[in-house]
Amino acid sequence: MSDLFLELFSEEIPARFQRRAAEDLKKAVTNGLVEAGLVYESAAAFVTPRRLALTVMGVPDKSPDAREERKGPRVGAPPQALEGFLKAAGLTSIEQAKVETDPKKGDFYVAVIQKQGAPAIEILSALLPKVIADFPWPKSMRWGAGRTSWVRPLRAITATFGSDTDEVQTVPFEIEGLAAGRTTFGHRFMAPQPIEVKRFDDYVSALEKAKVVLDLDKRKAIIEADAQQLAFAQGLDLIADQGLLEEVAGLVEWPVVMMGSFEEEFLAVPAEAIIATIRANQKCFCVRDRRTGKLANRFVLTANTIAADDGKTIVAGNERVIRARLSDAKFFYQTDLERPLEEGLPKLNDMVFHAKLGTQAERGDRLVALAEHIAPLVNADVDNTRRAARLAKADLVTQMVGEFPELQGMMGRYYAAAQGEPTVVANAIAEHYKPVGPSDTVPTDPVAIAVALADKLDLLVSFWAIDEKPTGSRDPFALRRAALGVIRIITENRLRLPLRSLLVQALWKLDPERFLVGAQLNDYYVVGGEPVERHIFGPLVDDLLDFIHDRLKVVLKDQGARHDLVDAVITDKSDDLLKISQRVQALAEFLSSDDGKNLLAGYRRAVNIVVAEEKKDGTTFPGDLELGLLKAPEETALARAVEVARAGVLKKTQSDNYAGAMSSLATLRAPVDAFFEAVMVNDPEAAIRVNRLNLLARLRDTMHVVADFSRIAG
Repeated sequence: MSDLFLELFSEEIPARFQRRAAEDLKKAVTNGLVEAGLVYESAAAFVTPRRLALTVMGVPDKSPDAREERKGPRVGAPPQALEGFLKAAGLTSIEQAKVETDPKKGDFYVAVIQKQGAPAIEILSALLPKVIADFPWPKSMRWGAGRTSWVRPLRAITATFGSDTDEVQTVPFEIEGLAAGRTTFGHRFMAPQPIEVKRFDDYVSALEKAKVVLDLDKRKAIIEADAQQLAFAQGLDLIADQGLLEEVAGLVEWPVVMMGSFEEEFLAVPAEAIIATIRANQKCFCVRDRRTGKLANRFVLTANTIAADDGKTIVAGNERVIRARLSDAKFFYQTDLERPLEEGLPKLNDMVFHAKLGTQAERGDRLVALAEHIAPLVNADVDNTRRAARLAKADLVTQMVGEFPELQGMMGRYYAAAQGEPTVVANAIAEHYKPVGPSDTVPTDPVAIAVALADKLDLLVSFWAIDEKPTGSRDPFALRRAALGVIRIITENRLRLPLRSLLVQALWKLDPERFLVGAQLNDYYVVGGEPVERHIFGPLVDDLLDFIHDRLKVVLKDQGARHDLVDAVITDKSDDLLKISQRVQALAEFLSSDDGKNLLAGYRRAVNIVVAEEKKDGTTFPGDLELGLLKAPEETALARAVEVARAGVLKKTQSDNYAGAMSSLATLRAPVDAFFEAVMVNDPEAAIRVNRLNLLARLRDTMHVVADFSRIAG
C-alpha cells in the first residue's frame, strides 16, 4: 500500500471558496480512485489562501485484474456480425471465443476478456489532470496563453506516490506546461524559499517551519483562542462571529492576533452599525466591556505576519482605516436622525420590490392593511400596529441602511425611538424581519407579531401569485425561511390563527380587482366586506398551504415527532398550525401507552374488514346503526362505547383538549377487544352483517375525528 500526496499551489484563493474547494478536491480524487478499482484506506484535504492539499492513504500499487464475459452473436451469424463482435471484444479470431448453449436461442459465442490491472501511478497520472481541468470553482480565470481555468493562476504542483519504506515517485503529468514535482513554498513574506517535500508528513512539518498552518480549522482555533485571551487581559469579551472567523482564517497562513482602538466618541453610533462597519471594512472582531456589557472602543485584528515592530505599524494602519469608516458611519447616523422616518416614505415609490410586484411603497401599503387585519387576532393594539407597519420599511431609504443593508430594521428601531415613537412601534420595526434563521428568536410582543406575520404572508402570497416558487435547492426569495418564520411565530407564541383565511386576506390586499366577483356566487369567501370567488384563487391558496404544511412537517420531525403521526394529523384542510402541533404531541403520547397500541391494532382489524367488504360489491358503510339489529351483548357494548367516545372526542377537540380526546378514545380499547373475541362480523343474516360493518365504520370515523389512524406505521 502507498500514499498519495497532492498540493496545488496558486495565487490567493478567496476565503469563501476554500472549505468547499477542499471537499471537492477530496471527493473528485477519491471517487476517481474507486472507479479505477483502487480502494483506499483514508483521505484528508486541507486549504490555505495559497494552496489546496490532499493526502490519500492506503492506496494499492496496482488496480486488480478483471475478467469480463461478453455475449456475442449466435453460431452461424453473418460475417459482418462476427467481425463487429471480434473488434469490440479485442479478439483476432472467432476461435478465441467459446460457444455456449441457450435452450431457447441455441448456440452463441462468448468472449472472455481478461483485463490486467494497471499501476496506480499510471492511473493517477491520467486522473489528476482531469480533476484539475474539471474542478468546480464557483468562479475561475485563465492566465497567459493557456486554456486551463483555475480560481487564480497555478504556480506549482506537487504530486508524489509511494509507501513509508520505499522511495516515493513523482506522479508524471503537467498542466499548461507546469509539470508536477516535489517543490512547494512557505509563507509569502516570512519563508518564501522553495521547499522540497516527499510525503505528506514531511510536508506538514516543513510548512510549520515555514510559517504556514495548513489546517483551516486549526487556524480558526488559534485566532479564536488568542483573540479571547487578548480581550480577557483587557477586561473585555470577544463578540462571537463564526462567519467572520471562517473568513479571517481563510485570509492568513500564519495568524497573529493584535488589538487596536478607536475614539470613544464613535460609541454614540449604534453598536450594530459600529460592528458592521469594522467587520465589513477591516474584517476585525469587536469586543464588549465585561462589566457593563456595552461595546468597547477596541477591536481585534488578525495579521498574516510577525512584524518587526510588534505590529505597531499594522495596528496603526487598521486604526486609521477604521477611524475613517466610523466617521462615515457617524455622519450617516446623524444625518438620518435629522429627518423623521415618515418623511422618507415617498422615496419608497422609487424603490422597486420586484418587477412584477411593484414598489416598496406598494408593498408597505399591503403590510399596513394586512397587519391591521391580524392585530385583533393576536391581541395587538390596532393603532400601534398600523403605525409600525407604516414605518417598517422606512429605514430602507436611510444612508446607514444604504451602506449596510444587513442593518435594516435595527436602524429603523434606533431612529423611531430617537424620534419619539412608542417603544412597541420601534421594536416592531426591528423585529418584523424575525426570525432570520433557526437560531434566531421570534417576536413575542403582539404588535411585532402582527407586523412580522403580515410581512411573511405577503412575501409568500406575492411570489406564489407570480409563480416564483422554490424549486429544488433554489430559493432566491427565501420563501422557505418565510414559511418557517410563520410557523415558528404561531407555534412558539401558541397562537390560534386561521391560516387559510389570512392567506386569502393577503391575496386580496395584493390585487383586489382580480378577486372581486358578483354576489350571486355560492362558493365564496368574504374578504374586507366583499364576496371573493373561491375557485379563482383556491388552488393557489391550497398549494401555498401545502407548502407551509411541508415546512411544518420538517419542524415537527426536527423536534422528534414521528413522520407518520404528522401525516396522520395534517389534512389539506388543516390551517391551524398550533392545533396540528398539539394533536401530534397528544397522538404520540397516546400511542406510547398500552391502550393506544391495542386500540390501534383493533382499529386496523376493523378497517381491514370494512375495506375488504367494500371491495367485494362496491357497497359503502356510512356508519348508520340500527339499534334493533344489535344482538350480541359485546356489539351492544361497543356501539354504546363508540357513541360515548364520539361525544367526548368532539367536545374535547372543540376545546383543544387533545389529551382528553385521546383519553376518550382509550375507553374503546376494552369493548373493541371484547367485540372481536365474541362477535362474528360476517353473520349469515345480511342485515346483521351490514349493521356490524356499519358499527366498525362508525368506530373508524370516530377515531378519524382526532387523526387518520390508517397513516400510522407499525
